[in-house]
Formats: sequence, structure tokens, C-alpha cells
Amino acid sequence: MSTQALTSLAQAAAAELFGVRPSEVRASWTDDAGLLALSVVSPIAVPDVGSIAQPADVAAAGGSVWDRASGAKGAIMRRVSGLSGAQLRRVDVRIAGVRPAASRRERVQ
Repeated sequence: MSTQALTSLAQAAAAELFGVRPSEVRASWTDDAGLLALSVVSPIAVPDVGSIAQPADVAAAGGSVWDRASGAKGAIMRRVSGLSGAQLRRVDVRIAGVRPAASRRERVQ
């Protein structure tokens, strides 16, 4: 599988998890002792602050930004590895801003 195909796959996987468009996600690859290391830089969609009145609302929205970014590492690794067959050693995630959460219909367009 080409580097471009792997990059597009990683962008799509991260975009889905973070609720943003794939074009907003940057993905880069490095060698890590013979296996691939993926670095993802992406904004993350968050609910409107007015919709968060209590801690349970954060959990209902998918968790904190920290929790979502930490959990995304494993999910991205599994998705990219599963679909491409590539062996990843690690996935590093950096959140580069927030976006208002949109309905699924708005994200697809």
C-alpha cells in the first residue's frame, strides 16, 4: 500500500473519530525500529458550551477532549492496521484546535 493511501486512510480514520473533515487532519509517517509510527494533528469537534451543564453531559458528548484524544490512539491504530495490513508501533495525536460539533449530515457534506 502506498504512503499516500496510508495517509488518506489515517486522515479518514482520525476525522471520523474527531468529528471533522479528513482535509482538516494532517498525518505523517516515520520509521520506528522497522515499524511505522503515525503522527496525527487534528482539530476536534466539541459540543456547544451551553449544552454542558453538569459532568454527565461531558460523558454523554463522548468525554473530555483529553479522553477522546487518548482513546483515539488505539482506535486509529486498529483501524489503519486492520484495513491496510500495515504494522504500526504507535500513534501520536496532537489536538490543534476545536470545532463546533455538527450534525452527522453537515459533516458528510
